[in-house]
Amino acid sequence: MSAPLLGIHHVSAIASDPQANVDFYTGTLGLRLVKLTVNFDDPGSYHLYYGDASGRPGSLVTFFVWPGSHRGRQGPPQVTATAFSIPRGSMESWSHRLGEAGIEFARSTPYPGEESLSFADPDGLALELVEPAADDPRTAVGGGPVPLAHAIRGIHGITMSEEGYEATAALLGGPLGFRAAAAHGSRFRYECGDGGPGAIVDVLCMPAGRHGSPGAGVVHHVAWRAPDEASQREWRALLVKDGFNVSPVMERQYFRSIYFREPGGVLFEIATDSPGFAIDEEPTALGTALRLPPWLEALRPRIEKMLPPLRLPPRYVS
Repeated sequence: MSAPLLGIHHVSAIASDPQANVDFYTGTLGLRLVKLTVNFDDPGSYHLYYGDASGRPGSLVTFFVWPGSHRGRQGPPQVTATAFSIPRGSMESWSHRLGEAGIEFARSTPYPGEESLSFADPDGLALELVEPAADDPRTAVGGGPVPLAHAIRGIHGITMSEEGYEATAALLGGPLGFRAAAAHGSRFRYECGDGGPGAIVDVLCMPAGRHGSPGAGVVHHVAWRAPDEASQREWRALLVKDGFNVSPVMERQYFRSIYFREPGGVLFEIATDSPGFAIDEEPTALGTALRLPPWLEALRPRIEKMLPPLRLPPRYVS
């Protein structure tokens, strides 16, 4: 491939309560709500995007919000943990912050030199805050309720739980161009692009693990970064040639997407970095009003009646 995958573009999960979701991710975690829109395939429900000040790929976690959804079960084959990168020296500050919010957490050292806090969001989605072994050069999420010195830098990586290992490893290390980076017991780490925070996937082999099921608190898919539409088309052609059942290119307004399932069953997306979230609102106003794609704009009155009311967070001051 002329353009390798650059890292994680976003992680998308399912939530059951839009207000609790907004309050947790913008208030407790200090992320910015960068786009308030709807699920384009189910426009009567919210699709909420959180990230850094400009919603850069690699900082994004998104939620399909279906009020009243039953809680799913985490297990293979799923993304069973989403990790955010925090500055080194921030562990005590975050331990205090989570404790003050009444959130139970566990502290661990998954790899040498890497400190981690594990906890869950209001729907039970498994999250981690990671102090990486090497400094993360990305700009922290500033202007919100978390002090800049300790604020989240973006996604660190994901953990994929699988029944087996070899077929998924063959895809990652073969056609997708990932590199084997580390191994610890039944956990195998891969990196893409330049590696490091934002480009990490841990494959956890759980042959006896209870299968996961969809629902609130479960990751729907993970998206990988393609720099542009030309490289995305190349990726699609390569994957089809290798026997994968790949979707056509899907218009997602803020990026273009293709979807396929890796051999273990986790849904993968390859999303373009462009055009980004500032195409329909000013960068300083991201996430402050409901935005619809042009093909849904005529349905705005009906859509707005279907959506539950939502109290938005204060504007960030950058």
